[in-house]
Amino acid sequence: MDAKTSLKSRLPSRHATEGPDRAPHRAFYYAMGLTTEQIHQPFVGVATCWNEAAPCNIALMRQAQAVKKGVVSGGATPREFCTITVTDGIAMGHAGMKSSLPSREVIADSVELTVRGHAYDALIGVAGCDKSQPGMMMAMCRLNVPAIYIYGGSILPGKFKGKEVTIQDVYEAVGRHSVGQMSDEDLDTLEQNACPSAGACGAQFTANTMATVSEAIGLALPYSAGAPAPYEIRDKFCMLAGEMIMDLIVKNIRPRDIVTRKALENAAAVVAATGGSTNAALHLPAIANECGIEFTLFDVAEVFKKTPYVADLKPGGRYVAKDMFEAGGVPLLMKTLLDHGYLHGDCLTVTGRTIAENLKGVKWNPDQDVIRPADKPLLPTGGVVGLKGNLAPEGAIVKVAGMKMLKFSGPARCFDGEEACFDAVKHRKYKDGDVLVIRYEGPRGGPGMREMLSTTAALYGQGAGEKVALITDGRFSGATRGFCVGHVGPEAAIGGPIGLIRDGDIIEIDAVKGTLDVKLSADELAKRTSQWKARESEFGSGYLWKYAQQVGPAVNGAVTHPGGAAEKECYADI
Repeated sequence: MDAKTSLKSRLPSRHATEGPDRAPHRAFYYAMGLTTEQIHQPFVGVATCWNEAAPCNIALMRQAQAVKKGVVSGGATPREFCTITVTDGIAMGHAGMKSSLPSREVIADSVELTVRGHAYDALIGVAGCDKSQPGMMMAMCRLNVPAIYIYGGSILPGKFKGKEVTIQDVYEAVGRHSVGQMSDEDLDTLEQNACPSAGACGAQFTANTMATVSEAIGLALPYSAGAPAPYEIRDKFCMLAGEMIMDLIVKNIRPRDIVTRKALENAAAVVAATGGSTNAALHLPAIANECGIEFTLFDVAEVFKKTPYVADLKPGGRYVAKDMFEAGGVPLLMKTLLDHGYLHGDCLTVTGRTIAENLKGVKWNPDQDVIRPADKPLLPTGGVVGLKGNLAPEGAIVKVAGMKMLKFSGPARCFDGEEACFDAVKHRKYKDGDVLVIRYEGPRGGPGMREMLSTTAALYGQGAGEKVALITDGRFSGATRGFCVGHVGPEAAIGGPIGLIRDGDIIEIDAVKGTLDVKLSADELAKRTSQWKARESEFGSGYLWKYAQQVGPAVNGAVTHPGGAAEKECYADI
């Protein structure tokens, strides 16, 4: 028995390719042009989220071909397949955003089913958007076959009147246009020049936040998360990932060996250090759930609280992902965090080495100011803060990176759904000092926990970004800035306090102490609870109805199944 045959004898694909009983199965593979040798090699699923929905995904098919060449070079057999992506930039601001977060579960589920159904032995996942990235990493941890994650890369910055711009500027321009501060012609020019290439939104919004997470958590190769989509070096990372997957198969290094509690803390640390998206506080608990690890919003917030903010990235700072890559990439960021005690260096990664070993040769680059040394940060605590109080017993989250004001108190203006609030903002039917409350937008109540970028960007464009606050049981885009509190739980749809407040109630937000309260007595809240009635969902069938029946609270990642803790048999061990 040669080495490859011995290897195959313990892998899932043996159930589909080995022995006389599998002659029909092998016939199908011969029909697709595979050789006998290829059929009896390990099978590597190459999953991409390619589609023509948005620039985030448009380059993924090309990158998948480079991955497959690497897999072949390493002595395994690649099997490419696609799954869906719902792209937030296109879904934003209308009912389509209800499909965004649920798409994360569909991506994880569909990758799982494809790998299970065809008995693949390993997985390389290529994704490029906000929900496709955590969805792909969730699938890797759920299946627990040797796996490597590849980010599709960020978009290049656009140019408008001599200044670099991102999609954030376009959303905020809508607000300026609505109050007559931008002409039709300038808005038209901006929208045509803001997105000049393939790739995910260029600043430290959710896509680049989760890409940064992929390196810090150990599932991606060093430097691979930073290179923009159009850079040819992306293909080299893809080829290398393909070549290295066989090494992981031979050594039987699996995602759950890599994604430990310490690794999750490392991931939360890089989010805080980069002023990353609040959505990470939703996705990290969901990834942890797949591994059977309890890691809630509060655990994420604890890491945020003690991690310095060191990367001067948009939307709160000056630079985009391309700039950080050219300054030294995620490894430079991680190196300064490790050197000053903010990362666990003993965590295993897909290189087969630890974080500390991967970063051993990384030297500080003094000729850049994108990343500060961790002992000389932009702010002493992370760019994202967890909140808790009588308005959010299950917690909430706010991004403070780039904000001057960390406390806010004002009367509530309540809206049941984003559209009503956006209409009020568009027509300036609010006052400075108001706390705008958007509710019934949680995981179950939306359903789908929509992002509120259209509303928050319009506020900023009108010059009111730090003159009002906004709280919601829904989510915010990574591009959101201003005093915006999301993930308020319990959500309104299940009787959470956010559904009980009324216009004029005084809401107090303190991002220093980490509190979110409404100035109401416990007796008054109890009285309102007894009078509250659940609203009927607008969906009586279809996927969003099904999602609403299954989804759990945001504090645990808005997941739809019990996860690794309830697993009876790991797929990788079948």
